[in-house]
Amino acid sequence: MTGMLDLPRLRLLRTVVATGSVRATAAALGYTPSAVSQQLAALQRGTGLRLVERVGRGIEPTAAGRALAAESERLFEELGRLECLVDDLRAGRVGSLSIGYVASVSATWLPPVVEALRAEFPDVRLELRMAELAEARHDIDVFVEDVAAPPPAGTVVSRLTSDPYVLVVRADDPLAARPEVPLADLAERPWIDNEHRDGPCRRVLLDACARAGFAPRFQVWTPDYRTALPLVATGIGVTVIPRLAARDLPAGLVVRPLVAPTPVRQVAIAIDGAVAGNQAALRAVELFRAVARGEPAPAARAIGVREGRVPAAVTHSDR
Repeated sequence: MTGMLDLPRLRLLRTVVATGSVRATAAALGYTPSAVSQQLAALQRGTGLRLVERVGRGIEPTAAGRALAAESERLFEELGRLECLVDDLRAGRVGSLSIGYVASVSATWLPPVVEALRAEFPDVRLELRMAELAEARHDIDVFVEDVAAPPPAGTVVSRLTSDPYVLVVRADDPLAARPEVPLADLAERPWIDNEHRDGPCRRVLLDACARAGFAPRFQVWTPDYRTALPLVATGIGVTVIPRLAARDLPAGLVVRPLVAPTPVRQVAIAIDGAVAGNQAALRAVELFRAVARGEPAPAARAIGVREGRVPAAVTHSDR
């Protein structure tokens, strides 16, 4: 609003027109009668219009006052709609929610989280993007902690789980017969790399190998776990991956724990401060925490589910 039309004063005028009394207006709006008179006088000065006039010991709206009050009805209806929109956005009932995630959680964690969110918040459009935290900032990011690249300022971060690395070998490999494998026993083995960049996951693994006294002999470089695993099945080398990624292995492969030392990465979740009060965002964090603990995703809550509503779309981008 401009300085000429002040919303609280305009609302006060509407109440005066509706009640026909300064005292009734004061009681309805929580003002003193003198404060009502002062605000009316200020509105008249701002508009340059005579909006009320004295009649006996009371006041009565002028034709200009009645016209202004009547024409402002649409304004306050629209303001009420916008206030409802703000409430809905705060509660996560409309709008969108972007979730960034690392590849290894996509198959294990995302399906139950997305299913629950779509049931509870059918108006929310979910945007799923596979990306490291350093590459993009989303409303929510599930990421691997990296001391070299802390989360951006303004995010609220909490740890979800510790994710140990495991060895993937062929079932007929002598290492497959062991209940656990010391990391140093892989020093002379050919390795198949499975990282597309020098990020926190690779650094966790290389640091553990350094503590075991060797550097991996990478014979084949691949961009991801899904590409590396079929190559292990051919027998050309072994690979070491986070336990969360050790799912749906090709036939003939087995997983064995690594020890002395065990490489462990820390998986955390960050929520952008701008959506920290959004109910859909808070619920997503709650769901991720549940699945990270190995629990089934909590049952969908009744809130947000409306009869006959079609859930909003889910868009997915692998980057």
